[in-house]
Amino acid sequence: MVERAYEHLLAKLMSLEIAPGERIAIDTVARRLGISQTPVREALSQLEAEKLVSKMTNVGYRASPQMSRKEVGDLYTLRQLIEPYAAARAAEAMTDEAIAILQDIDRDMSGVEAGDAHAFSRFAEDDATLHRLIARGSGNRLIAEAIERLHAHLHIFRALYRTNAPHEAAAEHRMIIDALVAHDPVAAEHAVRVHLERSQARMDSVLASEG
Repeated sequence: MVERAYEHLLAKLMSLEIAPGERIAIDTVARRLGISQTPVREALSQLEAEKLVSKMTNVGYRASPQMSRKEVGDLYTLRQLIEPYAAARAAEAMTDEAIAILQDIDRDMSGVEAGDAHAFSRFAEDDATLHRLIARGSGNRLIAEAIERLHAHLHIFRALYRTNAPHEAAAEHRMIIDALVAHDPVAAEHAVRVHLERSQARMDSVLASEG
């Protein structure tokens, strides 16, 4: 029931059906899903750890605000410093188990249909898994912990819901995955760098259109 509540809330947050800053009524969610309030609270605690919601004293939970343009710029500056390097190191150390996970991610990402909020939220989770796998595969614990703390991917895809980002990002991810599977550190580093540049450009476009 916790997983069901989590997936329900994540889809609503990612599709902006729950708008940034909007209060989340636990009792309403529980009634809609036909479950008690306890699993809803546990799901919200998970989402709070991922920085998608925040708990306000005497108010309850609210959806986190969208990132500002400066926050987005700072985020991508940091990612460009560490993720291409991590990808190069991960490509050198890819195991058969990691490759199988990468291939599963590629299949999942390729099947996302426009307008499907649940599929979109799964895509964002797959994106986070891919980048987490690269970070851990780098063999550098500090890099892995830094990327884990950012929770960047869910926030980025929440902002990109109304764009064609999944299709573009899926193609970019395939280039990264192909390089990792081939144990090609140069190609992996380049593919991640290109993906981050294009992802930042999409974010800039969205934020500019929103004023």
